[in-house]
Amino acid sequence: MKRRRERIDRGIRVRSSDVFALCSWREMLYLAGPRLLPVAACLLLPAVLGVYWQKVLLSVAVFALLAMSWDMLAQTGMISLGQALFFGVGAYGAGLMDHYWHLPPWITLPAAALCGGIICTLLLLPVLRLRGIYFSMVTLIVPLMMVRIIEATKIFGGTEGLSGMTPLPSRWVEAYVAMAVLLAVLFGFRRLLDSDYGLVLRGICDNDRSVINAGINIYWFKAQALFLAGTVGAFAGAFMTHVYMFVGMPVFALDYSILPIAAAVVGGPGSFAGATLGAFLLVPMSEALRGFGGLRIVLYGLFLVVFIVALPEGIFHFLQRKYHQFERWVEVDQ
Repeated sequence: MKRRRERIDRGIRVRSSDVFALCSWREMLYLAGPRLLPVAACLLLPAVLGVYWQKVLLSVAVFALLAMSWDMLAQTGMISLGQALFFGVGAYGAGLMDHYWHLPPWITLPAAALCGGIICTLLLLPVLRLRGIYFSMVTLIVPLMMVRIIEATKIFGGTEGLSGMTPLPSRWVEAYVAMAVLLAVLFGFRRLLDSDYGLVLRGICDNDRSVINAGINIYWFKAQALFLAGTVGAFAGAFMTHVYMFVGMPVFALDYSILPIAAAVVGGPGSFAGATLGAFLLVPMSEALRGFGGLRIVLYGLFLVVFIVALPEGIFHFLQRKYHQFERWVEVDQ
């Protein structure tokens, strides 16, 4: 009996990556596997990790949210260098609600996320007409200005910050809240960008003049994308405020701007899953390299350079391409 090799997805994919013809449970599993894997990982990791690595997992979730927030803006044509603005506004929002009004975390988290998204949108609304490096420079400058304003006026605790915030009930609640929000944003953003609404956002990124000529107000859509990205980034900041029970000027540090960009670039921009994968690689690696002292930054930078040069498309896009190139042996009719 003769056999030949054929790709596994032959017969599954009909005319695009979104329309499939399924004939067996194996084909269903083939398509559902990559989507079930992150869900299973997020459910199992908090249960198998120790206390220290659970804290690292929280940082992974936070930077993954910031990376997806950056990716949302990038896919609308807005390259941001200031994710620390979203993070810091959300962190201070939750801290102020807790410190002055004594609200519980279940209220401060969503309230700080929504208020942070609105505040960041209003702050950047006047510069939505800027394109390219000009918009990026403004997003880089604004969080630095916020730090100097707090330092000079001594508001919100000044340089000492605010401490004694209400923690979440337990480390298990912290871990699963972070994982639940991470999965919700990941699948929600992917679904949104695959819809007609996302088609408009991608069109603005590719050729905004053509979208304008179609009679669409691109600045209204940019403001909406900015609000979505700002809300996600602000939630990350609010969440870490309750984890560390402290909020201060370090929440506007450049780390919260640079590492999300690195995660999105290494993982693969334009997919959200790539940004998440990049955060799951870079944040634990940063922790693992602490034992090298001053060489930590050198090794970390070398890793980034190697991946960017070797896989300019990003790790996720590389894995996705290889996954759809798997082959199997099938019988050939005589």
